[in-house]
Amino acid sequence: MHHRKVLFGLTFSAAVGFGAATLPALVARAQNKPAPAAAAKPTCKLHGKNCCDPAIAAHLPLSAVYSACGESDATFAGEEGSKDTCKYVFNVPGKKADATYVQVYAPTQKEVLSAPNDPFFSYKKIGKVFMTDKAKSPKSAPMLAAQTGLYMPGKGYSVSVNASLDVCTKNQVKKLAASIK
Repeated sequence: MHHRKVLFGLTFSAAVGFGAATLPALVARAQNKPAPAAAAKPTCKLHGKNCCDPAIAAHLPLSAVYSACGESDATFAGEEGSKDTCKYVFNVPGKKADATYVQVYAPTQKEVLSAPNDPFFSYKKIGKVFMTDKAKSPKSAPMLAAQTGLYMPGKGYSVSVNASLDVCTKNQVKKLAASIK
C-alpha cells in the first residue's frame, strides 16, 4: 500500500510539474503570436476581389480589347477574375461599371460544341468565331441591344466573350473576334 502512495505521489507530482513547466510556455506562445502575414499585393488593377487567371486572360488579352475597342489605361477600371472567367471593366461616362465590360469565359470541356447552341440568339460566323446576330424572342432583344456575344470552339475548351456595346460597338467587336485565341 505504501508503494502505491509513493508511486501515486510521484506520478501526480510529475504531472503537476510537467503542467507547471509547460503551461507558461503555452501561454507565452499564445500571447506572442506572430502577426498575420500581409495580404499579397495584387498583380493587376483590381476591380473585384481577384485578378484574372492568366490562362483565361490569354484567350483575349487586355491589349487586344484596347486595340479593337479604342479603350486605354485611362478608361480601364480594373479586372474581376473568377473560375474560368475574366471580366475587364471600363469607366464610361454616365454608365454603371457593372454594365461596361468585356468578359471572357473559357471553361475546359470534354465535349466542345462546334457552333453555339443558344436558345435566345442566332449567330453568324466571322472567320473562326461566331457572333450574335439576332434575338430569337422579344424578351432577349434588350440583352442583344446592350451587348454582343462571341463564341469560339477550341480543343478541350470553348471561349465565349460578352462585350458591352458601351465599351465596344458591333463593328469593334468584329475586330475583337480576330484576337480570340
